Amino acid sequence: MTTITKVDTRLVNIEPEALRTDATQTFVRQETILVTVETDDGLRGTGYSYTIGTGGSSVLALLRDHLAPTLIGSDARDIEAIWAKSLASTRATAFGALTSLALAAVDTALWDLRCLRAEEPLWRLAGGAHDRLPVYDTEGGWLHLTTEELVANAVKSRASGLRGAKFKVGKPTAGEDVERLAAVREAVGPDWEIMVDANQSMTGAEAIRRARTYESLDIAWFEEPLPAEDVAGHLRLARSTTVPVAVGESIYSVGHFAEYLAAGAAGIVQVDVARVGGITPWLKVAHAAEAFNVKVAPHFLMELHASLACAVPAGMYVEHIPQLGSITRSPLRIENGCVIPPKAPGLGIEWDEDAIANLRVA
Repeated sequence: MTTITKVDTRLVNIEPEALRTDATQTFVRQETILVTVETDDGLRGTGYSYTIGTGGSSVLALLRDHLAPTLIGSDARDIEAIWAKSLASTRATAFGALTSLALAAVDTALWDLRCLRAEEPLWRLAGGAHDRLPVYDTEGGWLHLTTEELVANAVKSRASGLRGAKFKVGKPTAGEDVERLAAVREAVGPDWEIMVDANQSMTGAEAIRRARTYESLDIAWFEEPLPAEDVAGHLRLARSTTVPVAVGESIYSVGHFAEYLAAGAAGIVQVDVARVGGITPWLKVAHAAEAFNVKVAPHFLMELHASLACAVPAGMYVEHIPQLGSITRSPLRIENGCVIPPKAPGLGIEWDEDAIANLRVA
């Protein structure tokens, strides 16, 4: 049988592996929300989502008080039905970050169960489009780092075989951003990708101004230049520059992605499996992007996105920004600058239960 008999929820705090700063915030900690679903045939699937320092206890409360009890007695195979029912039961708080993060923790656990039952890895069961994808680095490009540190990190990333690196922008003047990026470009040469990320820190006018200064540096994409709700502003920016505009990290529904794609305001989609509400909506977004001939380069969560990006035809890049090392035993396999998705059945994440118990806060 496949009836859900038990749902366990946990909150674990993980310290960042490096100091992470951007134009709007500092990554304080990863509050990792874990959900384990058990069925009457003895299978257990574990999923998760995260915050970058606040709200984790609120997500946990939403799961414990409202979502988890509604799962008992459901057929774990009915993932679409469960997702729709869960969304409907939280309609008063959807769409938004806390609800999406809660839905994602449940949905990824159900997908883990689906893959375990089928004895297939996630990347294949969700589509199997690629057996590997290129990786770019983010860990060496934070805004607090000096120009010299950015250059050294970029040179190291290139020497390791990674295909590019992302650098935070949003210094007080455009000149400071350009000076930093130009030094990196000179160090790594013309055939290595440089991405930039403003973390929603700019006005429409300033984003247009800065994008033009990036064009001569052959920037691969300009990420989150404006607040995510400003579809019209992103469209104006996209029409004004040759630099592709990347969005998705702070978008929490399939419908909002549809607005961007239909308007032509997104050149690259960066859908985040936790923030969009799980694997079920993630796949809808990825296939919608494919229909609009737009590539997908997911945000964060590389341990999940390695499988998901490889599952879909639109998969483009996986972001190298490790965070689960302290509570897992399954490092990703990266060869010649490409990540190879896990081949083990399930999500491909081997959880370290002892470490989780030590770091558990709720």
